[in-house]
Amino acid sequence: MALRVYNTLTQSKVPFGPVRPGKVGMYVCGPTVYSPSHIGHMVGPVIFDTIKRYLVYLGYEVLWVVNITDVDDKLIVQAQKDGTTVKELAERVTRDYLACLEALGVEGIDQMPRATEHIAEIIAMNAGLIAKGYAYESAGDVYFDVTKASDYGKLSRRDPEELLAGARIEPSTIKRHPGDFALWKHSKPGEPAWESPWGPGRPGWHIECSAMSMKFLGEHFDIHGGGLDLVFPHHENELVQSESFTGVPLANYWMHNGLLTKDGRKISKSDPGTIVLMSDLLKAHAPDTIRALLLSSHYRRPIDFGPNRLTEIGRGLRSFHRAFERFAERTGKSFFSLETPARRQPFEPGEAPLLREIAEHRQRFLDAMDDDFNTGGAMGELFELVHVLNRFTDVGPVISEGEYLAGMTVLKELAGLLGLFARPTLPVASVHDALIAPLLDLLVELRNRLRKDKNFTMSDEIRQRLVALGITIEDRADGSRWRVESEP
Repeated sequence: MALRVYNTLTQSKVPFGPVRPGKVGMYVCGPTVYSPSHIGHMVGPVIFDTIKRYLVYLGYEVLWVVNITDVDDKLIVQAQKDGTTVKELAERVTRDYLACLEALGVEGIDQMPRATEHIAEIIAMNAGLIAKGYAYESAGDVYFDVTKASDYGKLSRRDPEELLAGARIEPSTIKRHPGDFALWKHSKPGEPAWESPWGPGRPGWHIECSAMSMKFLGEHFDIHGGGLDLVFPHHENELVQSESFTGVPLANYWMHNGLLTKDGRKISKSDPGTIVLMSDLLKAHAPDTIRALLLSSHYRRPIDFGPNRLTEIGRGLRSFHRAFERFAERTGKSFFSLETPARRQPFEPGEAPLLREIAEHRQRFLDAMDDDFNTGGAMGELFELVHVLNRFTDVGPVISEGEYLAGMTVLKELAGLLGLFARPTLPVASVHDALIAPLLDLLVELRNRLRKDKNFTMSDEIRQRLVALGITIEDRADGSRWRVESEP
């Protein structure tokens, strides 16, 4: 199946074809860095990181750009509340954002431009839009005249009159039309400011992305992504100002991920009751668990978030960790050191029953990804694949080491496309520190002595108490051992 992508602009799923053969330019709107990252900030990065992984796997050379909005009204207000500067606040919050991306394995971003680093390009674009008659200066502000663009509203599929009537009113009211949006804002005393032909000021929100995307990807590129909540007004305004400036389409494919919800409400800074900071989540859950949650449904659908949901995901991932341990025990090799194909290629299973099942699930995984990057379907096949491997190693027919190695390599290949299991991680790191591990070994030894003395009541109580703490004891022919079965 050839790759097909849903395009918000056409509201249809279409075959994927890049502007330049073999190369893909992708721009995804990043955060306004005025407060620490929450789980909602990670949805887009994880999804588009996975999209890039798959495009590279298909053989494309991908350039992925994510912007940082480091000057904005919200930053100014928050910096004043914190008694700090906009620059210091932006740098601190950006560091937190980058740390969260690293923790979740978002490693494909090639360029991360800051708005304040591209003021010259923004001013030049403002001047160009004024010269072309699409924008005007008013009392130190510059506005885009939405009545000059006949196709305004084509991305969000809203009637232009409806958009004008429901448009957000900018702080300045010196506008020709209520729906006109700010390209440049004059600065008040004490606020960040840059010199411009219209006096000291700072860029509007929408113009930043237009200037930065074209700076790194050109006037016409392949994919423009972001959350569903950005379709209007941000992406609608970005599209109209860019195409009015250049006269060519900005992006071939507009892709929008669904939003994260908690108790039926969108997770947003404007609704403090929904906020769950990433710093807190990463203390409580393994990064793979959080990433798997964000990929557990099709990217265009809402994602249900909650502590119980994360616990369910973490419990499901145990089957993978068991597979990794069995592989190491049987072969003496580490799953994490297996070499996998960097590009998609045929997989020939031969007549081996294990590999024939592996091949079926691998093909279904790839079919799901070819169908508009359906990570939810792909995740389902990944679980099916590890269940097959565990079944064959537990009670299935005898398999050769070569077959086993080939099957586990496919597992690593496909998991890597989702950004999962890149390195060995334990659900509870503290369990393996210098103190706790020996204590657990001691409890297992004590339980074995109780069983030998036929004190099954006490030995069972130890086992049950450990289970309540998330520790399972496995009794094997070669002895008993403990296993972590819950996350911190």
